[in-house]
Amino acid sequence: MNSEQLAWKIRRHGIEMTHLSGGSHIASVLSVADIVAVLYADIARVFPDNPSLDERDRIILSKGHAGAAIYAALAEKGFFDIEELKTHYQNGSRLSGHVSHKGVPGVDFSTGSLGHGLPVGAGMAMAAKKDGKSYKTFVILGDGECDEGSVWEAALVAHHYELDNLIAIVDHNKMQSLDFCENTIKLNPFADKWKSFGWNVYDIDGHDHNQLKAAFENAVKSKGAPSVIIANTVKGKGISFMENDILWHYRFPHDGWEYDNAIKELHETMPAGITDPYDVK
Repeated sequence: MNSEQLAWKIRRHGIEMTHLSGGSHIASVLSVADIVAVLYADIARVFPDNPSLDERDRIILSKGHAGAAIYAALAEKGFFDIEELKTHYQNGSRLSGHVSHKGVPGVDFSTGSLGHGLPVGAGMAMAAKKDGKSYKTFVILGDGECDEGSVWEAALVAHHYELDNLIAIVDHNKMQSLDFCENTIKLNPFADKWKSFGWNVYDIDGHDHNQLKAAFENAVKSKGAPSVIIANTVKGKGISFMENDILWHYRFPHDGWEYDNAIKELHETMPAGITDPYDVK
């Protein structure tokens, strides 16, 4: 499955998972889908038949509220049965609303409290350096999450120890929680901030798979400093009435017009070579 097909599947599963569970954060799942798809389809070394293999790359979704995107990618890669996605965020399910590593193969770290992923990722990258391991550590952050001081402390540490095996990706959809980022705490000039902390910076279109792949490949090959990919995205990407509407940070598609039209719009953009896993007509 190529990255375009996987991105579509992530969006389709995300709509279904949040719809069935009455969970939230569908707009965040939609904005990060292309990033996650390119990472799992083209870049990261992961092993569905041996998820804990030491040689695997580490992947942390620091914006843990978009966990449905990771679960969907893992299921499509064969880490567990796709049918289990229907249990997402329901009583007794191991697929919690915020991504969890507890009993879930392929998840390296549980997140939810924002600002934790990059510090942990820096620790993983430092451990790899000390142990002479070749694996890379990828950390996907939200832009609103970059209000957290712990993100910038980790950025300082990663630069100091020249953690060139650490790649951060910011899902820069310009929104957080209840408003636009710039109305909450100004991030701009965002790329310059990372550069001033000594990071290699790739500022790209986060929905363009060619740009994503090139940025990942360059970041993986870079030496002497950590890298950050600022992936400029649209919150709610792929569903017109969800795009750039802060309402959908905490909302899920309800029965009727919302769900039906979300599926209709997704079907209009379905890549060749795949089918709808839910057989919706």
